[in-house]
Amino acid sequence: MPIKIPDSLPSKDILERENIFVMTEFRAMRQDIRPLRLLILNLMPTKIITETQLLRKLSNTPLQIEVEFLQTTSHTAKNADPEHLSSFYTSFKKISNRHFDGMIITGAPVENLEFEEVNYWCELCDIMEWSSNAVHSTLHICWGAQAALYYHYGVNKHPLDGGKLSGVFSHTVLKQQSPFFRGFDDTFYMPHSRYTGVREADILALPELELLSVSDEAGVFAVKSADNRRVFITGHPEYDEDTLALEYFRDVEKGLDIGVPKNYFPDDDPTKSPSVYWRAHAQLMYSNWLNYYVYQSTPYDMDKIGT
Repeated sequence: MPIKIPDSLPSKDILERENIFVMTEFRAMRQDIRPLRLLILNLMPTKIITETQLLRKLSNTPLQIEVEFLQTTSHTAKNADPEHLSSFYTSFKKISNRHFDGMIITGAPVENLEFEEVNYWCELCDIMEWSSNAVHSTLHICWGAQAALYYHYGVNKHPLDGGKLSGVFSHTVLKQQSPFFRGFDDTFYMPHSRYTGVREADILALPELELLSVSDEAGVFAVKSADNRRVFITGHPEYDEDTLALEYFRDVEKGLDIGVPKNYFPDDDPTKSPSVYWRAHAQLMYSNWLNYYVYQSTPYDMDKIGT
């Protein structure tokens, strides 16, 4: 089944060229089923790229999903087309009285700031608090995961030794019976790109949280709340083949002291094209979240979500 998106969303043509099944609003109106309603709070500066990456992962399931995009109003996105934002994004004020089956809160390039120093932190806190009662299950990615762990549970982020963690790393599934990792191999690979992380001991100290997966090199990867309402991913499963490369060359051009992403370029040579070896597990991860943490348990009556 497809994801339902606005007819003129730029990602639509990209996804269709990749043979990914999407459904326009016009076609979806003819179907008499209730799609899952999914809200994406996109905090990344590259809006269309992130939209496309996430929609690509959400599309390959047997579920029909109605996607809406949310932006913060307390921060002006410098790298996004205002017309695109006004056409395809909504504000928290407009949706604060509604319920959603699922929500994704993306990462953001603000890791080196304290949470309270981020200019949209208060608005994000309002959104996260609202999600506790208005969203059945929320998936938090990278900085979005760190922000939610801090807000909901008081787990702070910490600078990583050695500077930025960038590359593709091996992970171990700790909870073999967890539906979130159903169908996974014992070890799998995922991209990371961040300056900060959360400590395993801080997660294990809280009975409200469950540690699902870790990496010897990248540390904590997957955490969920005991009630399955919140899932936290510290990496970037949605990343494209060239995303880490583009970030690396951008940082080099800025003159930053940055290392070559690990386990990414063949022979660690940035002149060689990287290959993807995380795509299948990334797809399965998003499918598992949608199926087991959203679709299988969300109320049919949207007004009962959170009650």
